[in-house]
Amino acid sequence: MSLSPRTALLVIDMQNFFRPMAGAALPHIENLVRHFKTKNLPITFTQHGHDDAELSGPPYRNQLVRKWGPDGSIHLGSHDWELLAPIKNLIRDELGGDTQVVSKNTYDAFINTDLEERLRMLKIDKVVVCGVMTDCCCDTTSRGAFDRGWETWLVRDACGSASKAQHEAGLKSFGYAFGDVVTTEEVINNI
Repeated sequence: MSLSPRTALLVIDMQNFFRPMAGAALPHIENLVRHFKTKNLPITFTQHGHDDAELSGPPYRNQLVRKWGPDGSIHLGSHDWELLAPIKNLIRDELGGDTQVVSKNTYDAFINTDLEERLRMLKIDKVVVCGVMTDCCCDTTSRGAFDRGWETWLVRDACGSASKAQHEAGLKSFGYAFGDVVTTEEVINNI
């Protein structure tokens, strides 16, 4: 197991809405971001949300709004939509504010976005995924990367979910058929 010289870090949905799920993963994510920065490797954050049109209904145009309802969905521009303060501070203070943030409106960060194009332009060979929720957006985005031909790692201790059971189920499913499940330490030691 080794990281290619063209490895990208994807930090998924570290937003206020997911604060209860992000706590244990946050220090590991911060370590990964700092490590990728020192190696001058690309880092992309995602930010999930829905505009007024997607939240208006019924009928709801967006599948996730249909599933969770408008009250269980993240409204663009709301406090819940904002990145967590430690992530905003990391972007401002250590990444110089020059950071790629991909706005998305479904679990898979490749759907309805330009993420694939961005990674292809950078000639990325491998994708390392962390963030929340392990078994929803992280897993689905990781599978999307795998399906698009990238070797994909999902970082066990840098992901979080609504429960330990959901977290472990997401990791187990991904690791069985799609890519490696690794720790932050393994990523850092292999770059």
